[in-house]
Amino acid sequence: MSHDTTLQHAVTAELIWDPQVTSSEIGVTAKDGVVALSGQVGTYDEKMAAEAAARRIRGVQAIVQEIEVTVPFALKRSDADIAATAVARLAWNVAVPPDCISVKVSKGVITLTGEVDQHFQSKAAERELRQISGVVAVNNDITVRPQVDVSAVSDNISEALDRSWLFDPKTVTVTADGGTVHLGGTVRTMQERRAAVGAAWASPGTTAVDNLISVV
Repeated sequence: MSHDTTLQHAVTAELIWDPQVTSSEIGVTAKDGVVALSGQVGTYDEKMAAEAAARRIRGVQAIVQEIEVTVPFALKRSDADIAATAVARLAWNVAVPPDCISVKVSKGVITLTGEVDQHFQSKAAERELRQISGVVAVNNDITVRPQVDVSAVSDNISEALDRSWLFDPKTVTVTADGGTVHLGGTVRTMQERRAAVGAAWASPGTTAVDNLISVV
């Protein structure tokens, strides 16, 4: 069995195993470590869950996301209804700072704008709205305010990687230039690569991440 076939089977098995992925209409192809996902799902949250499942598989170096969100008739909602629900859910999410994020909805696509202090606040807003029925996509255009003290960014990330059981932090290099964090080196899987990027974004003062980590 070729490596591409093995990778295709592994991703397919992960999609079947993941309880967040219920659609049987997701197609998987693999070529030279690049996995393409196609087909249809009923919610944007399921589309993102399928992508996350594929990224967990060792050997996946890149993903081509071609899944379409086709909202069932019973779950279709007006843009005004989606917008009202989005505003309410952001207000209830304690990780999202109040009065910092604006919501725009067009044909089921939510666009988020505004400024927050840390990256996790931006991602929390995005994750919260992915779950709203009738949403077909979420465009996250929220920016992170540059922090005044960025001198400890690199040390914070190195410490976070050192605490992780996923990989050897000695294989990952970290440097910081102002609020931009530069990551280099190697890891074994896409999941480990994402963990390194997550640690970088979690550090106060990070406004951008330059990720040059290779999967080997």
